[in-house]
Amino acid sequence: MSMALGYDGKLYILAFDHRGSFQKKMFGIEGDPSPEETATISDAKHLIYEGMVKAVEKSDVHADELGVLVDEQFGAPKNIQADAKAAGLKLAMPVERSGQPLFDFEYGADFGAHIEAFDPDFSKVLVRYNPDGDADENRGQLEKLKELADWLHAHDRKFLFELLVPAEAAQLESVGGSEERYDAELRPELMRRAIAEIQDFGIEVDIWKIEGVDERSDAEILAKQARTGEGRSGVVCVLLGRGASDAKVDEWLRAAAPVDGFIGFAIGRSIWWDALKGFLDGSVSRADAQEQIADNYLRFIDVYNSAEQGAGVA
Repeated sequence: MSMALGYDGKLYILAFDHRGSFQKKMFGIEGDPSPEETATISDAKHLIYEGMVKAVEKSDVHADELGVLVDEQFGAPKNIQADAKAAGLKLAMPVERSGQPLFDFEYGADFGAHIEAFDPDFSKVLVRYNPDGDADENRGQLEKLKELADWLHAHDRKFLFELLVPAEAAQLESVGGSEERYDAELRPELMRRAIAEIQDFGIEVDIWKIEGVDERSDAEILAKQARTGEGRSGVVCVLLGRGASDAKVDEWLRAAAPVDGFIGFAIGRSIWWDALKGFLDGSVSRADAQEQIADNYLRFIDVYNSAEQGAGVA
């Protein structure tokens, strides 16, 4: 019998596994980076990790509730994975090829060897899946994701599934072209349907990493769906930040934190983007960038914890 599905404990993940978008938007590098460019990008990733180290020093949150999500391409040259594990932090790593509209394996059929080499606590995928999207494309993604999920669970490994549900053209049209209305009115039920379809295909997920919702009732429906079905009572959810403003991320954290089945977050750009930009343009020192990243990260943890503890208060 392999280990039970799900995860027991809190999880606050600093996400910096961004690759294609990161090198393009932060550095203006298109295509495959040169060795020099790779070194520059890896150093920027290491600076984010330095912020994490500062956060651990400043915080009384237990290290095993703190985690990093970092990629092999730009994290490994600076030994970020090994350092994070040595520091007692949780390690998550992506399996998907970056910047693709449909899920595919970064390392093709070799995905298992890469996972075993780094031995992360969680293997993560980012998947764009709208239940009203192209049926053949959806099925193609599901087949690959089932291959991954089955491999992970056969090897007693945990699966972290980041689900994005981008609007289909007709859906957006139905709410007057408003992304805000799509997020509020349509996306929560589409997310629930997407989770159900993924489950019904036999893809077992330990931790769902999902987009924030404005209403606590929607967060409750999603957490319930994540646990629907045989053997899923331990499955949990974390929130992602989607690069949104602090105010918006705070709102999402406050809606979800009190809900049973939510155990934390995995937030990236909202924590480190401005500090890193400042460091790269010379307006912020390396030490100050580290402090900013640490403080932003710890602030989100405080928002989450306060909302969770205040759950009984109207």
